[in-house]
Amino acid sequence: MRNMATYDLMETVRNTNQWLGATARAFGSYPAIGLVPSPVFRVLAAWGVVMERSFARMITKPDWNITTVVGMDGRDHVVHVRSVVERPFGNLVKFDVQGRAPMRRKVLLVAPMSGHYATLVRSTVSSLLPDCDVYVTDWHNARDIPVSKGKFDIEDYTLYLADFIEHLGPDTHVIAVCQPAPLTLAATAYLAEKKPAAQPRTLILIGGPIDPDAAATDVTDFGRRITMGQLEEIAIQRVGFNYAGAGRLVYPGLLQLASFIAMNADRHGEAFFNQILRVAKGEASDHDHHNRFYDEYLAVMDMTAEFYLSTVERVFKGREIADNKFVVDGHKVDIGKITNVAVKVVEGEKDDISGPGQCLAALDLLTGLPDSKKAQHLEPGAGHYGIFAGKSWRNNIRPLVLNFFDANSGDQPVVSKPHLQSV
Repeated sequence: MRNMATYDLMETVRNTNQWLGATARAFGSYPAIGLVPSPVFRVLAAWGVVMERSFARMITKPDWNITTVVGMDGRDHVVHVRSVVERPFGNLVKFDVQGRAPMRRKVLLVAPMSGHYATLVRSTVSSLLPDCDVYVTDWHNARDIPVSKGKFDIEDYTLYLADFIEHLGPDTHVIAVCQPAPLTLAATAYLAEKKPAAQPRTLILIGGPIDPDAAATDVTDFGRRITMGQLEEIAIQRVGFNYAGAGRLVYPGLLQLASFIAMNADRHGEAFFNQILRVAKGEASDHDHHNRFYDEYLAVMDMTAEFYLSTVERVFKGREIADNKFVVDGHKVDIGKITNVAVKVVEGEKDDISGPGQCLAALDLLTGLPDSKKAQHLEPGAGHYGIFAGKSWRNNIRPLVLNFFDANSGDQPVVSKPHLQSV
């Protein structure tokens, strides 16, 4: 399947379905249809509305939509997103809060690069902004990166993280969500050996596969069943001619989305059926719960083939992080070299992506870190999404994380304002 024709065929199918949706919406909304006393045309138009929006979102990078934040002075402050460090495969961006003095907490939020854009952690950013200066890793869609920019695998990813952390300075608090947790741990260990003065102050690992074998999930089972040759054959394609990255080998976002939906096909099917009925009845809105969720969920990005394949081969199959034998740029990283970065592990009791125990394995690898600088939290009843963006994060985990920052900052605690919200 490693050819441009297959990639372009998927895009053709997506484009055609978007066009069919637009056609159905226009036909079902034709003024003369109002003369026909039948709900069929209203349902047809509703189907078209949902269809067109859904397939259009698949190639649209979502906006952050964080415009203001309430400051300690009780006033709304405008939020502006700007790039601090720009790299071919991802930027370090800052959420500048205009008219607000620098906060005592500086947070780097390492967003996943696992099919969705960094905006997946929008609610996490929104919840942290009132109390912290927030920076985020904003990964680029691989199909938009020319082949001339070279490769990008998990070693390159780790070096990007190390550079971002070094740029922000040693007073930084780092939060890694899901996929980047093992590589962020490796980047911190890399800095501990190479540039000790650049290490972050604290490191929060949330629901990541440090040791995939610690708890079986559908993700780990898939990794065991399939060979690397099979995976490369069924998942990897070349970017088509319409994009700047033409010819680059990628794991296409549309293919990833198909697998995401297949995991819970019944639930997604019911959600879209109900949304069509709501649109037909006039009960839906542009920013209702369905649209807010699926505008983000359906927006997917391509990953470079080497990043995806090396993640499966080295993190899941080879367990290089779990066995403390990960190599970056020819240097074997020793996680035991981390001696003064406070580390907290957060897991969800009902996490079906990174099961409880997978992330907790990090604490056993930190042999050089005193127990006083290690912490863990298992959130009862929480699933994967809830521990970094849902109710569990907002009500329980976020306060614990902020307190952990303050307890390991070497200065007086900052009093949090739980009622402050960004908009």
